[in-house]
Amino acid sequence: MQAQTQEERDTLVLAKLGKKSVLRRRFDFLSILGFACTILVTWEGSLILFTTGLTNGGSAGLVFGYLFVWIGTIAVFTTMAEMASMAPTSGGQYHWVSMLAPPSCRVFLSYITSWLVICGWQAILSGSGYLGGNQVVALIALNNPDYVPELWHGTLLFWGFILIAVFINTVTSRVLPQIEVAVLVLHVVGFFAFMIPIVHLAPEKASSHDVFTQFSNGGGWSSQGLSFFVGLIGSVFAMFGCDSAVHMAEETRNAEVVVPWCMVSATLLNGAIGWGMVIAVLFVTVDITAALESPTGSLGFPIIDITYSALGSKAGTSVLTAILLFMTAAGAISAMATSSRLIWALARDRGLPGWRLLQPKTAIPTLAIIITSLVAILVGLINIGSATAFNAVISLSVSSLYASYIITETLLLYRRCTGFIHPHQGHLSSLPNNNNNNNNPTNNLTWGPFHLPGIFGIAVNIFAVAFGLIIFFFSFWPVATPVEPATMNYSIVMTAAVVVFAVVYYVVYARRIYAGPVVEVVLEEAAVDEMAPKEKVDLGMGV
Repeated sequence: MQAQTQEERDTLVLAKLGKKSVLRRRFDFLSILGFACTILVTWEGSLILFTTGLTNGGSAGLVFGYLFVWIGTIAVFTTMAEMASMAPTSGGQYHWVSMLAPPSCRVFLSYITSWLVICGWQAILSGSGYLGGNQVVALIALNNPDYVPELWHGTLLFWGFILIAVFINTVTSRVLPQIEVAVLVLHVVGFFAFMIPIVHLAPEKASSHDVFTQFSNGGGWSSQGLSFFVGLIGSVFAMFGCDSAVHMAEETRNAEVVVPWCMVSATLLNGAIGWGMVIAVLFVTVDITAALESPTGSLGFPIIDITYSALGSKAGTSVLTAILLFMTAAGAISAMATSSRLIWALARDRGLPGWRLLQPKTAIPTLAIIITSLVAILVGLINIGSATAFNAVISLSVSSLYASYIITETLLLYRRCTGFIHPHQGHLSSLPNNNNNNNNPTNNLTWGPFHLPGIFGIAVNIFAVAFGLIIFFFSFWPVATPVEPATMNYSIVMTAAVVVFAVVYYVVYARRIYAGPVVEVVLEEAAVDEMAPKEKVDLGMGV
């Protein structure tokens, strides 16, 4: 089965998975790498969230905890990259669960996973807007000592970030790949633009001994080791979400190769520059207590005070903070694109209420974008009444996504250890003909072009599952003891609520219409060569 062009091959890859090509493929390696990097924004996120690691772990705990999280994240997304190469579809995790799970629980597990992924990405979108809005509030507080921030100020700015993301994803969607390339350049250049001034101009610097050997148990836990693991979550926040590239796979050329390599490359690149930034900031952070108690620190952004202490200039601090603001906005744009593709994909597979209305008539899923933005705007209203309640909602991001990672990677480990997955043969006929019309689709599972063979792949897969379980467990822990209602980590409540809702909705209604990924195309071997031009157009080949 030979495709004449890359467009035809991409269409056939999707058709072998039972899907018709609908969305326009505008992304290549560089643009989808930029897309993934703007979701990760690791060095920027590390600056915004690094106080979690300082409180639980101290400077040494943050340095070595970051390194542990980076290694674990590489394992997680390398394993997921293998699945992305096998089945590059927008459904991502829930589609893979349908491929890999035993027949007795395939549909049920796939459906629960779909809601975990969708809610996780909706939380990421809301969290991006929230962080962006509150960074603006903190910047105003820096430049205007008389300013008194209110919760509704952050909410209005949050909505502004969401509306910017809507505009980019709809009105200027044609140039979104070019925007992502430009953001990738700013991401790398901004790293040096931020780090060099604060390191060079800082009047005082901590010693190597303080940075690499000083541990802290600011959370009051029973042991330093427990405090260390609680403090990992800040680094996890700054480094997860690379599955965003998977959910854009149906808009990426040569997705079975480009998407997995993009996932690995983005994790390596972001992890490296993020670790460098963490170490640099620790060296210029002489008095973390003063930074935490500063006007910007009390708003959750001590990095602004640390930057001001290093530069001695509010104007210079504002310029460097503007880089963080811009990258946060870019993250919201990518998060909205990802979330909308997931909503569109699950609607295509009849897993959402009103699924018929969500099928796009254009090259982008406009209605899905509107829905995900409206949900984010409504979630933002919670922040006006209670920041604690709002944080409970967005705490879903780590727990829900890591639950989906654990489910898919455990199933992949089971299949690879039992020999169900056939070797990749380097041609289209080797692709898995995975569809629900097949009585035993697991017999047709085939590795994609990206694959870690043998015992090495098994070891990485095992480590990815083990790391995921550690992060999932500690994602439910509060930052400090004793625990009060205002400091409680409500992610366990929110995650349980998502699972209970998904189970109830599945039992009551969805099980009658959701049967796993819908088979839109049934493609037999060697059939494509015999297709008439019109048939190829019907598949989306555009001949």
